[in-house]
Amino acid sequence: MNRIKLKLQENKKLLSIYFTAGFPSLNDTVPILHALEENGVDMVEIGLPFSDPLADGPTIQESSTQALRNGMTSDKLFGQLKDIRKTIHIPLIIMGYFNPMMQYGVEKFCQKCQEIGIDGLIIPDLSVDVYEENYQSIFKQYGLSNIFLITPQTSEARIRFIDSVSEGFIYMVSSASVTGAKGTFGEAQKQYFERTAKLDLKNPQIVGFGISNRQTFEQATTFAKGAIIGSAFIKFLKENGVEKIAHFLKMLNHD
Repeated sequence: MNRIKLKLQENKKLLSIYFTAGFPSLNDTVPILHALEENGVDMVEIGLPFSDPLADGPTIQESSTQALRNGMTSDKLFGQLKDIRKTIHIPLIIMGYFNPMMQYGVEKFCQKCQEIGIDGLIIPDLSVDVYEENYQSIFKQYGLSNIFLITPQTSEARIRFIDSVSEGFIYMVSSASVTGAKGTFGEAQKQYFERTAKLDLKNPQIVGFGISNRQTFEQATTFAKGAIIGSAFIKFLKENGVEKIAHFLKMLNHD
């Protein structure tokens, strides 16, 4: 069974961490993965940097720009990850925009993901309709879960359609804004988390955008299976380096 599905069956709230491949330094990708697994992270999203990241806030945009300057490419990332399953056992997801994947060749990209042990993809600019019509069979052929995003503005009908096409979890964007750490969630966001939980979807939800500390993690996971921390982790990496990752996770006090 796909590692994402196995992880989702565990009786706990899941912590997923997002970071940009090739940041802070080009060869930090694998050391970061090891530090995250060693410190109890449940799942990791590896960001494939892109020059025009529509959904990303300034922190992630800046890390993407730096990673591209450092020389990160799809080929470079696949090279770094070629032996990753000898040492890393948690689910790994590549998050990136569709343009670089199309340039690489969608089937070739999926095949490469399967070879190195990637479990899923998150592609914010690939709509569920286009995926279902043109690419779902390719993803299934290579054992990849494609994770779709919903926002507070997504209609119930659309959410249910996404749920019917999805295999794994639904990425629940906490607000309609770009990514970025928040100190707390407002009442409207909490109502959105609860409203979505009441839809009783077949795929669990994991909340992203705005998770930065223990408080926001707990608020996000009151009704959801887990939460994703991205911008706050990247900011920490920039200021403290890879060797201090354990301190970041200790501050979260994640069980």
